[in-house]
Amino acid sequence: MEIAGLVPLVGENYALKLKQSMQNLLAEIPKESSDFSLFVDAFHELMEAKVDPPFEVIWVYAAINFRSRNLEKGDALDRILAAKDLFQMLSACSASIGASKSIALLAPVVFVVHRVLLELFGSELGLKREKKAMREVKSLVDTVLGYISVCCSKISEEETDSVSLNLILPFPDLARVWVDTVDGFESLLPLVSHDVCGWLSTRDFHVGYLAGAVIMEAFLLKLCMSLHLAKPRDELEMNMKSWAVGSISSFQNIYFLEIIMRAALATPLPLISILKPEDEILLRKVLFDALLLAEYPFLYLNAKYIKSIILTRLIVTHKAVEYFRGLGDQNRAVSYTRSFSASRIPLQITKWVTSQNYLEEKAGRANGSSPGALINWLLSLEGRGIRVFEDDILKSHAKLGLDISQTKQPADNLEHKTEDDDLFYVDNIGEEGNTEKEDEQNEMISDAFVAAAQTMKLTDSGIRKRKGKSNEKKIKFVKYDLHENSDPVKAGTSAANDSSSGESEVEDPASDSDA
Repeated sequence: MEIAGLVPLVGENYALKLKQSMQNLLAEIPKESSDFSLFVDAFHELMEAKVDPPFEVIWVYAAINFRSRNLEKGDALDRILAAKDLFQMLSACSASIGASKSIALLAPVVFVVHRVLLELFGSELGLKREKKAMREVKSLVDTVLGYISVCCSKISEEETDSVSLNLILPFPDLARVWVDTVDGFESLLPLVSHDVCGWLSTRDFHVGYLAGAVIMEAFLLKLCMSLHLAKPRDELEMNMKSWAVGSISSFQNIYFLEIIMRAALATPLPLISILKPEDEILLRKVLFDALLLAEYPFLYLNAKYIKSIILTRLIVTHKAVEYFRGLGDQNRAVSYTRSFSASRIPLQITKWVTSQNYLEEKAGRANGSSPGALINWLLSLEGRGIRVFEDDILKSHAKLGLDISQTKQPADNLEHKTEDDDLFYVDNIGEEGNTEKEDEQNEMISDAFVAAAQTMKLTDSGIRKRKGKSNEKKIKFVKYDLHENSDPVKAGTSAANDSSSGESEVEDPASDSDA
């Protein structure tokens, strides 16, 4: 029998100790009365043996300590205060393990916050402790988002070392440590849809994707809490939209961006459990506007993942167009189509498909660059045995979302002018001088979409390059009006003023104090 402390926990000995301890722990979970206290000493040793313990060690050590507190008997305030303690411990232990892993470790914190919100939103908040619990929830969500923002600023530094982003155990096994149910992974990520969880499971050793899911959950919780503020709906929508665009631009996280786009495909949205039915439409407006009417340059910086992200953007755009067309919001549907057709995405998709599959340009060219036309073309290529979509989940959404009868949009629909379509641009590169790219793109677009694209061209006052500044996080708003008779965006609610000194000012939609 090995005597603890006589064998130094370094190198191969450490790896063997960790592997054996994890196997024993996972074997204990299915038992009717699992006893995690048996593993406290083992994982405490593993924590103490390294200045920078592996992700899995911190994850399990935190779970053992947190679950031993038996908080199920406490009220909402007890649980949210425990979640704050958990956050403090996880953030303190993860200082040296990498930015993505530091964010991913927060999954159980967000899990607890969601459960507390479920309880609080279902009550009248009449008790003093319930009101205090809600204030603590808001404070913790803001703290988590601030921590995530700091971590995101460091993620690009670790992307060059892909090995550092790999985990020892797959996501489902890690989830079982916190949620000992059959669908532990989905339960641990309650704001992530079934389809997205399935897709994430195929990337179960890449911590970047788990981190992206955690960012999305914190992002959605913030928006959801904003819906409970006592503000006029138009003002609330604009503030939420400004915050959403500013946050996406600040995070600059490709995993988060792809995951939230995939999440937007779900019907209903995964957070319907804490939303009023009428709030889902407003939240979809905020999400789709932030995702589809903004151009985020960081999206194009990672060549390894850009194809998957842009194909996802294509499917989401079509989903959004059909969703709002079904609600009778034709202005918004046209805005999404115009924004997509005027972007570089249609040309990029066409070039990828034709060059990678050795198709002649004319034979491979899509008939139009509307989302529906491109999806129809890509699916026809798949029918010919040409692999376009990288995963079956995205391909399934493409098939389900496509209505062949609406693939070719009437030209008068596209040329119909809305006085102001609410369009956002991220201003980190000069947009003037791109006429060659625009001309090349327009060659790929049908006459109707050329007309639509022309309406999207920005004047010099709309977007201009500032001398000596190239701030990737700056956001420029071109004022269009998706809501009839609505007021234009006020300077105080936009993400950045044109006359600003370079700082991004995003109003916090949940900053109001409780009554």
